[in-house]
Amino acid sequence: MNITALEAFPLSCAVPEDQQVSLGIGRTVKRDTVLVKITTDEGLVGWGEAHAGRAPTVIAELIHSTLAPTLLGQRADDIDALWARMYRLQLASHGTGAAAALAVSGIDMALWDLRGKAAGLPLYALLGGERRALRAYAGGISFGYGTLGALLHEAARARDAGYRALKLRLGLDVDEDLKRVAAVRAALGTAFDLLTDANCNYSLPQAQTARVGLGELAVGWLEEPFPAQDFRHWRALAPVGRTPLAAGENHYLCADFERMADDGVIRLWQPDLSKCGGISEARRIAALAAPLGVPLHPHTSVTGLNVAASLHFLAALPSPGYFEADFSTFNPLRTALCWPVITPDVDGCFSPPTGPGLGVEVDEAALRHYPVIRGAGYR
Repeated sequence: MNITALEAFPLSCAVPEDQQVSLGIGRTVKRDTVLVKITTDEGLVGWGEAHAGRAPTVIAELIHSTLAPTLLGQRADDIDALWARMYRLQLASHGTGAAAALAVSGIDMALWDLRGKAAGLPLYALLGGERRALRAYAGGISFGYGTLGALLHEAARARDAGYRALKLRLGLDVDEDLKRVAAVRAALGTAFDLLTDANCNYSLPQAQTARVGLGELAVGWLEEPFPAQDFRHWRALAPVGRTPLAAGENHYLCADFERMADDGVIRLWQPDLSKCGGISEARRIAALAAPLGVPLHPHTSVTGLNVAASLHFLAALPSPGYFEADFSTFNPLRTALCWPVITPDVDGCFSPPTGPGLGVEVDEAALRHYPVIRGAGYR
C-alpha cells in the first residue's frame, strides 16, 4: 500500500459576534484548521488534522511543497520510517520547527487512520487499548471573560449536561480571576472538579498569587500561566503554592517534554495530537511520562478528527487523564465536517468511535463551505 497523493486543506470559519469568547490571548473572531488527506494505490484514504498555528495557509503550503514530495511513493504502513524521514529532512536540520511539527502531526494522524482502515480495526485496538468511557471536562473556547452571571449560567449548563469538571479562563486580573473561580466553586460545590487556564497571560507575581489562591479553592490545575519556553518563570513559580501546574499544548515533539521531565515543575502534561508530532510522537511522550507518574490530559484541537484521535489515544493508556471536550456553542468545523459527531455518553464521559481507523469520515463536499480566512484569529 503506497502513497499516491497527499493533500492539505486550510479551512476557516468566522465566529459571529454574539458567540465570540474573550481569553488571555484575545477575543476569538475565527476558527482555523488544516485537514490532511492521504490516498493510496489500493484506494484507501486516510484523514488527519494539523493545528493551523494561526497560519493555516502556511501549514498547508509546508505540507504541499516540502513534506508531501518526501512521502509520495513510500509505503503508507511503515509509519515509523515515514515519521523518521520527515524528521530528518525537515525538523532535524535547517527546517522549520513548530510549523513542521504541526504539519507532521496531521500527516501522522492520517497514516494511523489508514493503518486502522487497512486492518479493519479502530485505532484504540491498534494502540493496544479497549473501548471504554473516558472522563471529560468541558473546555475548548468557552468559560471566558464575560459577566459573572453569564459565567455561572455557562457553568450550570455544563453541570446539567452531565459534566463533572470544567476549565475556567484566567488572566484578566488575578484578584478578579480568584473571585470568579470562588463564585463558580460556590455554585457547583466541592464535588465538581474546577480546572483553570491562564493562556500564558500572567506575570510571575500574578501567577504566584493565583497559585496560592487556587489552592485554597481546591482547583485541579493551573494551566499555562507562562509561555512554554519561559523556563525560568516556571522554576521560580514551583515553590509558591500547591495547585498542580499543567502545560503541553504548546510543547512540540518529545524533546520539549523531556525538558519538562528534567525540570520536574510541570506535573500534568497536555500534548495535542495535532501539534506535538502526531499519534506516533504522543506515544513516545506517554512512554516518557509513565515511569514518572505524570498523567496525560491531551489538549483538543478543532475538528472531529482530533476529537476521535484523542479519545483513541486515551483509551490505550493504562491510566488515562481527562479528555478535553469542546464546550463551544459555535464550532461548525467540529460539527459539520466529520460524521458521526462525537457526543458525551453519560455523566460527562466520552468513548472512542468503533469504526476502523479514527472511526469518523470527512464530508469532502462540506470543505468548500469553509474557505480559509486570512488574518488574526484573536483580537
